Amino acid sequence: MTHKDILLEIQGPVAVIRLNRAAKRNALSDSLILGLRELFELELPQTGVRAAVLDGAGEHFCAGLDLSELKERDAGQGLHHSRMWHAALEQVQYGPVPVVAALHGAVVGGGLELASACHIRVADESTFYALPEGSRGIFVGGGGAVRIPRLIGAARMTDMMLTGRVYNAHDGERAGFAQYLVPPGEASARALGLATRIAENAPLTNYALMHALPRIAEQPADQGFFTEALMAAIAQSAPEAKSRVKAFLDGTTVKGKKAP
Repeated sequence: MTHKDILLEIQGPVAVIRLNRAAKRNALSDSLILGLRELFELELPQTGVRAAVLDGAGEHFCAGLDLSELKERDAGQGLHHSRMWHAALEQVQYGPVPVVAALHGAVVGGGLELASACHIRVADESTFYALPEGSRGIFVGGGGAVRIPRLIGAARMTDMMLTGRVYNAHDGERAGFAQYLVPPGEASARALGLATRIAENAPLTNYALMHALPRIAEQPADQGFFTEALMAAIAQSAPEAKSRVKAFLDGTTVKGKKAP
C-alpha cells in the first residue's frame, strides 16, 4: 500500500489497515477515502487474506471529515461527493473479507460512518461517539443515515444530531455502537484476535454473513426465506464445507485443530 495516510500490514491471514493521520486525529480527506476504496477493491483481494482489522494511528480512531477540505459545492457537486464516499464505504462493508474495527478516542462524524461500515466493532474505554454535523449546518453524507440507525435506532441518531449528544464508551456499547468493550489500549489486540478467529471460517460462510445476511434482514420474510435457502445450498456445497462437516463427524482435525 503506497498511500501516505494508510498503513497496511499483513499478519498471516489478517490484513491490519491503519489510518495514518494522527496529527489530524485521522480526519478523513477525499484522498484517504479514495485510498480506502482502492485498497479494499483492488489490493486486498490480491493478498489472499481472509479478514481485516481497521485501526487508527495515535490517540483517536477517526475524528470525521477533514473540515479543511470542506468547500462550497452546488447541489450537484454535493450529491456526487456524497456518492463517492458511498462507493468507498460500500467496499468496506461488501468487500472481500470481514472487517473488525478497533475503536479508541474519537469516533466522530465520518469516523462513525466508517466504523458502521465494518462488520464487528471493538471499542476501548477511551472511545466516544458523536455526530456534530447537525450543529455545523450539514448532514451526514457517507452512508451514516442508513448504517447508523441500523446499529442504534433512528431515535438515538436523531437525538445525537439535534442536541449534539456524545456517547462515552460504556453508554455506546449499551446503545449498540460496539459489540465489545475492552480496557484502554486493548482494542487493537482484541480486534486482531477476533479477525484471526474469523479467518479460520470457511470463506463462503464469511461471504454469506457479509453479503447475504444484511440483505436478507431487509427483505420481506418470504423473500428472505428463499434467499436464505439459496445461500445455505451454495455454502454447504463448497468443498471446504464438506470437508469440515466430515471432519466433525469423524472427530478428526481441520487445519490442525481437533473438530469440536
